[in-house]
Amino acid sequence: MTAPAVRILVVDDEAPIRRLLRVGLSTEGYVVIEAADAGEANAELARQKPDVIILDLGLPDIQGHDLLAGWRASGLELPILVLSSRTDEAGIVRALELGADDYVTKPFGVAELAARIRVALRHRLQQQGERPVFQVGDLSVDLVKRIVKLAGREVSLSPKEYDILRLMVQHAGKVLTHQHILRQVWGGSADVQYLRVYVRQLRQKIEKSPDQPQYILTETGVGYRLRAAE
Repeated sequence: MTAPAVRILVVDDEAPIRRLLRVGLSTEGYVVIEAADAGEANAELARQKPDVIILDLGLPDIQGHDLLAGWRASGLELPILVLSSRTDEAGIVRALELGADDYVTKPFGVAELAARIRVALRHRLQQQGERPVFQVGDLSVDLVKRIVKLAGREVSLSPKEYDILRLMVQHAGKVLTHQHILRQVWGGSADVQYLRVYVRQLRQKIEKSPDQPQYILTETGVGYRLRAAE
């Protein structure tokens, strides 16, 4: 038996965007459900029981942020990816802080979006049980033994560097905002510049070329993303 197709609810008031996503994601094997506003989205959410939501932040009847906040407050745990303009960094950060799993900026490629969907689905499944060993490229992190290796050679990290890397491993493939990392690692008491210093030190230890990182990727104006395992 084959597994049932993943059902994606696309919430966007622009018909051309919905059509692009319907055609593109259908070729990737997904079933696409469409909604033009928040009212339709809530109706389809109850009726169709989707697995993933793609949410445009600019809706005609309610702000996308408010809809997102309401969903998370009600206990909705589905992966939610938001669509936003490339220049709306503040809106992206706010959406991530409200519980969005990831974001894609317009214009976007369907292949990129499909990859983000796969990561979001995988991440939600992994939250039920943390993998003891994370491996991507030459980097491995043993979360039980607290051992980090690069190309088989152990890397010595400070406690704060390890805490940052562990947090990123737990959310590999997902963008983490600066404020989220600061809250989790420092309790929110540190400055963003302080975080940047630690990330730079961490890159110097685990990246072959710290100025062109392969593992810890910068999301400009938003935060950082650890490259997901293949």
